[in-house]
Amino acid sequence: MNRAKHIAIIMDGNGRWAELKGQKRVKGHEVGAKVVRAITEFCAADNDIERLTLYAFSTENWKRPRLEVEYLMKLLQKYLDSELETYLKNNIRFEPIGDLRAFSTSLQKTIKDVKEKTAHCDGLVQSLALNYGAHDEILRAINRIKKCEDDITQAMLSNALDCKHDVDLLIRTGGDHRLSNFLLWQAAYAELFFTDTLWPDFTTTELERIIKDFTKIERKFGGLK
Repeated sequence: MNRAKHIAIIMDGNGRWAELKGQKRVKGHEVGAKVVRAITEFCAADNDIERLTLYAFSTENWKRPRLEVEYLMKLLQKYLDSELETYLKNNIRFEPIGDLRAFSTSLQKTIKDVKEKTAHCDGLVQSLALNYGAHDEILRAINRIKKCEDDITQAMLSNALDCKHDVDLLIRTGGDHRLSNFLLWQAAYAELFFTDTLWPDFTTTELERIIKDFTKIERKFGGLK
């Protein structure tokens, strides 16, 4: 039976959820942040799950309306400030991925502080993908190792990436069927699950069902068995 040791989620549908309810898009992001907590706590309580990587803000999200981006930055700051206690209570280690240099000095400091204060936790590892894009991640990894005189190997490139762990199960909410530049290297042999459920409506019950379906899949990794 498969173990979903590393689950990655593209949390799509916050804005549409709010618009369907006649509310501003930012309300969807606010509710979505609460879902992040519920899903993270659920994964932390499952001994089979070692890592949870969530697509929080992509390199392309800067193209959104300025006011929405500003709100997302404030929401991220608020989330990290409030969730430190949740991380510590549930023995969760916080490991952000992405190019954090684009964020404000104060937000970078908060991200660093939460990472350092949870570094001793040895339960679930929660990674928020922040200013993250797989193309950008791979390019930055290549630039780190391009001065190497030997031929670059798969292992060398993997170790130079922000996320050094292969994904077992990748879920996208919101109805779209694409990866949107998320963990392209790490998801090479991930099992992909797409749901029409918008992220603010995504529940631990649905996640549990997806994981159950995942455990029954025969994973061949390019072979016959």
